[in-house]
Amino acid sequence: MKRILAVIDLQNVFADPASPWFTPRFAEVVPPIHRLVTAFGNDVVFTRFVAPSRPEGAWQRYYEQWPFALQPPDAPLYQVVDTFDPPSTVDATTFGKWNARMATRVGGAGLVLAGVSTDCCVLSTALAAADAGVAVTVVSDACAGVDDASHAKALDIMRLYGPLVKVATTTEVLG
Repeated sequence: MKRILAVIDLQNVFADPASPWFTPRFAEVVPPIHRLVTAFGNDVVFTRFVAPSRPEGAWQRYYEQWPFALQPPDAPLYQVVDTFDPPSTVDATTFGKWNARMATRVGGAGLVLAGVSTDCCVLSTALAAADAGVAVTVVSDACAGVDDASHAKALDIMRLYGPLVKVATTTEVLG
């Protein structure tokens, strides 16, 4: 089965230690993600979490808690880290990146997920794609959470969704 790699939210806002949304093991997942991106070639899509121009509903409270994040999509904090230079991105104002554009890009293929954070945007994307009937593989050593315990818990939760969601290592995915 053909598979598409989705690199979830590998953005400056999660990479910068000074950011309130810093993901501590971000730098550690860049090398395995680079291996995956190289192996998948043209079958790679990068995503970005971006703020809405005007938060609605519960997102209003969210951005009251995180006002620094109310910046336009072209703001430096929302750019993909310099290690990668994707020609385009699938952007979403939601944690989950399974949207119409992603669904079109994936088509009938399987979806391989890597990126940050395991316990938020990766989890949200994996479950929504699985609900849509997509075979999802989450690459455990190519994802990072807000902390090690949350990362491990999120992987455990996603394992509960087998066989729709599978958790594997970079070596297993590339093997």
